[in-house]
Amino acid sequence: MEIDLQGIVVVVGNYGSGKTEISINLAVNQKRAGFDVRIADLDLVNPYFRTREARTVLSGLGIYVGLPPEQYLHADLPVLSPAIAGMVKEIGGVTILDVGGDDAGATVLGALADAFRDRRVHMLQVINPLRPMTRSIEGCLKIQTEIEQASQMTVTGLIGNANLIDETSADDIYCGYDFVSSLSADSGLPLEFIAIAHELLPGIDRQRFACPVLPLARQLVPPWKKAVEFGNIEI
Repeated sequence: MEIDLQGIVVVVGNYGSGKTEISINLAVNQKRAGFDVRIADLDLVNPYFRTREARTVLSGLGIYVGLPPEQYLHADLPVLSPAIAGMVKEIGGVTILDVGGDDAGATVLGALADAFRDRRVHMLQVINPLRPMTRSIEGCLKIQTEIEQASQMTVTGLIGNANLIDETSADDIYCGYDFVSSLSADSGLPLEFIAIAHELLPGIDRQRFACPVLPLARQLVPPWKKAVEFGNIEI
């Protein structure tokens, strides 16, 4: 199954859910599928592990990266470039917006209300059921409500991202999928896809999933680790 998310894709979720890693890998996935892809770094809250850290890799793959003005690129400041609104208004291809965590990060979307007008927007909430705040259906729905209120937008779908980083097992993936499937049924929101670290995929039975799988090549790693090169990895 292929991921089909043309147009504007807004990626939201709680802190530590893996929004940025998914946004980066989704951009590469859609580029390789033949789409014109743009990605914007809208994380104006957390100064660590932002899309801008992968801008060289993404640009090298022909993906346009929307960033704050150069003088503010490494600053921990809430600066939204006017160029982002221009990206949102562009017709055709895929525009991915990587939004900061929780309701605090989602408030930036209000500044793009005019750009979103009359455009179809996929706003997808990333769920990692192995994180404390999203271990229950109630916790996930609470975060969804807070993000919707802060952004004045509506979540339209879910992304499953069950992981414990290097400690993730196949059982974690299967249990995480079961959880987000239950959340999808309870909330009425479609499960658009789940994300799985590429190194785990050889031991995973994809037939157990009734949704597409996005392989993740981790780009946002601590200084003592090396990012996975996309190379010939299927993303």
